[in-house]
Parts: sequence; C-alpha cells; structure tokens
Amino acid sequence: MLNRVVVAPSGFKESLSAQAAADAIAAGVRRVLPDAEIDRIPLVDGGEGTATALAAATGGRLVALAATGPVGESVGTHFALLGEQGTAVVEMAAVAGLALVPRALRDPGATTTYGVGELVRAALDTGVRRILVGCGDSGTSDGGAGALQALGARLLDADGFELPPGGRELSRLARIEPSGLDARLRDVELLVACNPFNVLCGERGVARVFGPQKGATPAQVEQLSAGLENWARILTRDLGVTATDLRLGPGTGASGGLGAGLAALGARLLPRFDVLLDHLDLDARLARADLVLTAEGALDRQTPRGKVPAEVARRAKLHGRPVLALAGTLGEGAHDVPGVDACHGILPAPMALAEALVRAAELLTDATERALRMVLLGARLPVHAEVSGTQRPSSVR
Repeated sequence: MLNRVVVAPSGFKESLSAQAAADAIAAGVRRVLPDAEIDRIPLVDGGEGTATALAAATGGRLVALAATGPVGESVGTHFALLGEQGTAVVEMAAVAGLALVPRALRDPGATTTYGVGELVRAALDTGVRRILVGCGDSGTSDGGAGALQALGARLLDADGFELPPGGRELSRLARIEPSGLDARLRDVELLVACNPFNVLCGERGVARVFGPQKGATPAQVEQLSAGLENWARILTRDLGVTATDLRLGPGTGASGGLGAGLAALGARLLPRFDVLLDHLDLDARLARADLVLTAEGALDRQTPRGKVPAEVARRAKLHGRPVLALAGTLGEGAHDVPGVDACHGILPAPMALAEALVRAAELLTDATERALRMVLLGARLPVHAEVSGTQRPSSVR
C-alpha cells in the first residue's frame, strides 16, 4: 500500500522551480492515489530558489533590492534573513544566474559576480553574524572576481589600471590590492554551500566542465582556464591564502569559481547538502515514506556528482525506502544512479526544447501518473519463484 509518498525534487533549470516541480509531481500522484498523504519537500542545491526555500522553512523573510546583474545591468534581486536569528542567505543565482543572462549575451568571459558582492554588503548592513552563500545555476566564470571588487578589493593589471569585469580579463591580472575590503567581513562567519566535486583549475576545472553550457567556445574555454589559473596564483599570493588550495580544493570551482574567490576571503566551503538540508528535516520525513519520488532536468552520469536525486536516493536507502526518479532527459548513466530503483523520462514523444520548457509542469504531471500506474500494475502481478526451473529474481529496466 502506498499511503505516504514523499515528493522531493530539485528544480528543472530555466523551466520549473523546485516548488513548481513538487506541485506538478504531486498533481500526478493525486490522479493515481487520491487518498495518499503527499509530503512535498522541494529541494534546493544552492542554486535558484535557495533563499526563498530556506526563508520559508525557517520562518524568515526575503529582503528585496536592486543589484548589478551578470551582464552589468541592474536587476531586481533578494537575499534572505532566516528565522534563526543572525543568519542571512545570499543566493548567487538570484543576481548572477544563467537565467539572468539573455541567450544572445551568453559569454562567460564577460559576465560578472559583482552583484553577489553587493548582496553580501547588503546582508552585512543588517548586522547578521553569519552569511551563507548558495552556489549553483551560475551564468559566470570570473572566479568571484566581481564579488571581490564589489566588496572593496582592487584588481590591477601590469600598468596599475583596474580590470574590467569578466573572466577573460583575469589573464591580465598582475596584482590585488585588498586594503579596501569591507572590514566587517572579519567579524562574520562566511559559509559557502557548494558542490565539492567542482574545482577551479585542471582538467576537471570549472571552465572546461561548465564553460560550454554557459556559451563558451572551445577557444574561450582555454582562455578562461588560463585566466583562472592566474587568478588562483595571485589570490593565493596577495591575500595570503594558506588554508585552502584554490586551484584544486573541493568546491573552489563552485559557480564559475566564486567558491575560490570567497575562500580567499576566509569563507568555509562546505558540501551543500550538509548545509542546506538540515533546515528541512529531510531524513525523518524520508523514513516515514512508502515511496520516494525525486526529479531533475537531466538524469545521467553527472547525477551522482552532487545532484539532488542522488542525495535523496542515498538518504532514502538509509531507511530502506524505494526511490523513483523522474527527469526531463535520461542520459548515459541514468540507470546507474546509486539508490535510484527506477527512472522515467517525462517526454511522451520527441519535441523541441522550447516546447518542452514551456510544457514542463504538464509533462511532469502526466509522467508521474504514467510511472505510478506502472508501479501499481507491477505490485498486482503474481510473483513466481520458479523461472525455467531456476530460482532467481527478475530484473526489469
């Protein structure tokens, strides 16, 4: 009997927020199991929706303001003040996310994290003692250079001129002048919720792994990689960084290298789910489930590398709960995500990406219904111990 269903999805990038995805899945569950108790747990990974979700979970509030967006124009944005006194949440995607970069302007060599620094300054103005920066869904690759500039650092070329915004400029960086950094940074605990698999430099560096997704050509990827190498070297030298390997340390590549830039200011880079999910009582809620449904835009070999469905599945399996994952696309490795018992794509037929994005909620609801009807059918099928005279379990994908 499926009396209690936990719905714990992430958002679908540029399409559905985590809350919208949870609502769509719940609607599909209700079609099949009208009397089931549905526990919706929209999950955030530091990216889009993080500030809103944590404010709601803790009885906090959002603070609205304008700040510099990723292409240099002012955008309406926000940060959160949590119900837990003294903590602010800065969501980098809310001011420098890929969704804020028009498709015609997708050049990660030019976009900036300047607005992230402005949000940190605004949070400092409220007198908080802890600032949590959520990393994810970024549209930038400047190593956090813009954020440091907004916080008062001067980034200078060989002639002593200030660098313009963008990751492509970092190859020209000769010196960082940190004397103008906001002195209040010394008095707050700065935490960064990030994917520890993302590193700044090397073969798996952030420019090589994520640059193409943000619009970088192969030549730009190499340009960005070289700039980030220089950035790590000069950050380490001029800010006296000793506690973190800014090139290859876990999480340094978060949000186009924002992790490295903030680590140079003394921030602690922490696995995002260890920081974010404690506010949601996720483990206890999974333990009470008969079935766990999770989802993301793409289920593939990258999913086990810090994505929401893999974390949900890992935690659900600690309590022996079955997990069904829904996804916009099923790529290589989709059937091999540890802890996921079955996966189901939401597209009923081939369609253009633009149409799929517009219809995502409808498609997710319909796919949930189809998948659950198959689950119930399977539960009604007789189980035969003998298969051609040999006792063995059956396996169907």
